[in-house]
Amino acid sequence: MYYRNLAAQFFGFNFDRIMLTDKIHKHSEDIFQRTLQDRKHLHRHPELSFKEFETQKYVWQRLDEIGISKKQKIATTGIVALIEGKNPSAKTIALRADMDALPIQEANQTDYCSQNPGVMHACGHDVHTSSLLGVATLLQNMRNDFNGTVKLIFQPGEEKLPGGASLMIKEGVLKNPEPQGVIGQHVMPLIETGKVGFRSGIYMASTDEIYVTVKGKGGHGATPHLNVDPVLIASHLIVALQQIISRNANPIMPSVLSFGKVIANGATNVIPDSVYMEGTFRTLDEKWRMDAHKKMIHLAESVAAGMGGSCEINIVKGYPVLYNNPELTSRTRKHAEEFLGKENVVDLDIWMAAEDFSFYSQQADACFYRLGTRNEKKGITSTVHTPTFDIDENALKTGVGLMTYLSLRELGMS
Repeated sequence: MYYRNLAAQFFGFNFDRIMLTDKIHKHSEDIFQRTLQDRKHLHRHPELSFKEFETQKYVWQRLDEIGISKKQKIATTGIVALIEGKNPSAKTIALRADMDALPIQEANQTDYCSQNPGVMHACGHDVHTSSLLGVATLLQNMRNDFNGTVKLIFQPGEEKLPGGASLMIKEGVLKNPEPQGVIGQHVMPLIETGKVGFRSGIYMASTDEIYVTVKGKGGHGATPHLNVDPVLIASHLIVALQQIISRNANPIMPSVLSFGKVIANGATNVIPDSVYMEGTFRTLDEKWRMDAHKKMIHLAESVAAGMGGSCEINIVKGYPVLYNNPELTSRTRKHAEEFLGKENVVDLDIWMAAEDFSFYSQQADACFYRLGTRNEKKGITSTVHTPTFDIDENALKTGVGLMTYLSLRELGMS
């Protein structure tokens, strides 16, 4: 012990931390095949948002096998479970994994390819869920070694409004006990396997859905003077709404307005009565977000009226800005560097995609980091939300090991 303390004083060694790191790396290797089996099962049987009934059954059964008895179903297809260490009330840390899949037909040819036509785990939620089951296994086996409580959140419906996180929060997932921190990880195919990424503060954008119906008066395309052309009005609207971003948003605050669906059921010589459009609005500032909503509604209605038509615009408020608590993120990044090495922890840029983990970040100290899954040598480079998305399976070792280590470092060893 004397020489251990001497080495710690003069060389910065922490033998207990090194031993813990080695122990978790070894245990992650030991359960890798079981984690891989979970991931492949989930990938074969994907379910869409808020329809994760079989997934819920599978996770519940696995928690039973792991020996976790304190658990309950929540938000219809979600699960929340507790692993209590010594002195359970000392501190609580929550770990979140989402479980839903996307309406995409998988194009991969693997032994674990989706067996549900038109549904695929193209965003890595099977990785998140199987990783958290692995973490649960390790922490359950080590429950006599740490203080406090680990709350496991298996969440439905991340991919679809209103977001499963919002529903779970309404049903009390962040209460009894209340976590002092919420940690989530998400696959990132732009980062090499074995590496992870962190960003403190504002990280991901809010997201709102925009539905617009432009009404005019249809008729023959050869007699536009007798009609009120909603196609022309819609065209002006798309251009005019973009000017809200270019001339009203602070240039240093990223904002995105995109319309991806425009339906005008006319013909070459038929002007329709109406045009329907759908779009998305994203930004990183909640105050500007609300101001932009008002400006878009006022502008759309005014432009349509000024051209002789009318406009119904409905903005469905979606996920808020995802904010990584600076103190918690600083600690988790430091712990990740301890566990993986500084060379394997990278900085993240702001990301204009959205995540309903943001609801947790608005309610509690939260940290949402990225798990590298890329392996160019194996040809694993496809991005999320594509029919060829896949992961380097070795990322599961990193996902399980790191989240376990972060939990133990946050709670403290007894």
